[in-house]
Amino acid sequence: MTSDDALETPGTGYRKGPVLLRGGQIPKTTSDQRLLSADGNTSWLHDDPWRVMRIQSEFVEGFGALAEIGPAVSVFGSARVAADHPDYAVAEAVGRGLVEAGYAVITGGGPGIMAAANKGANQAGGLSIGLGIELPFEQGMNQWVDLGINFRYFFARKMMFVKYAQGFVVLPGGFGTLDELFEALTLVQTHKVTGFPIVLVGSEYWRGLLDWIAGPVIDRGMISPADLDLLTIVDDPAEAVRIVCERGAELRAQELEAARREAKAQRRAARGNAS
Repeated sequence: MTSDDALETPGTGYRKGPVLLRGGQIPKTTSDQRLLSADGNTSWLHDDPWRVMRIQSEFVEGFGALAEIGPAVSVFGSARVAADHPDYAVAEAVGRGLVEAGYAVITGGGPGIMAAANKGANQAGGLSIGLGIELPFEQGMNQWVDLGINFRYFFARKMMFVKYAQGFVVLPGGFGTLDELFEALTLVQTHKVTGFPIVLVGSEYWRGLLDWIAGPVIDRGMISPADLDLLTIVDDPAEAVRIVCERGAELRAQELEAARREAKAQRRAARGNAS
C-alpha cells in the first residue's frame, strides 16, 4: 500500500474510476504505466481509442466537480510526515490560514502534509479538496477531504492542480513534491499560464535547492537571474498566506491592466482600419 510519494500507507481500497478493488483484485500496473508502455505490443491499436474516452471523462469529471469552488490554493508536501512532526503543524496552519483568507485548499488527498493542510482547511470551516491518483497499491483519501476526486492519469490530475489554483504553497517533500513544484515553475516561466505566487515553506529544507539554482544553474545560463523571483522562501505559515494573497492580488491587477491595454490597442487598430 503506498501513496504518490512512494510511502506505504493503509488505505480503503484501490479505485479504478468508479470501481473499488481490494486484495487480489488490485492490478499490478497503473493506467499511466499501460499508457506509456513501449513493449511493442500492438494491442494499443484496439485499446487506445477507448483509453482516449477514459482520459476525456477524467477531464470532464474534474472540470465539473471543481468549476465552482471559487478561489483556491494548491498545497504540496510529503506523505511521509507524521502527525507529531513540526512540518505537519506548519501545514495545518497553512491550510487554516488560507481558508481564513478566503481560499479553498487543494492537496493530493494523501497522508502527511497533505492531510495536515486538508485538516487545517476542514477545521477552519473552509472547502478541503483532495485530488487522488490511481496506484498499484491500496490507497485511501485522507479523512479531512470534503471534495475528493480520484484520477487514473497524472497529467489529468496535474491539470486540475493548476487550472483551479490561484497560487502554490510547497512544503518539504520528495520526488512528487519536486515534480509539482517544477511543473508550476515551468508553466509560469514559459508564460503558458497566467503568473501565480509560488511559496516554499521551510528555509532550512529549501535553501540548498535555491543555492544550487542561484549558483550553477544561473552561472551556466540555464535560466535568467530574474527567474529566481518566481520563488519566495518563508518559515512562518502566516507569511506564506500573506504572500499568496498580496502577490496574487498584484498579478491579477497586472493581468487586468494588460488586458485593458490590449483592448485599447485593438480599438485603435479598428478605428485605423475603418478610416
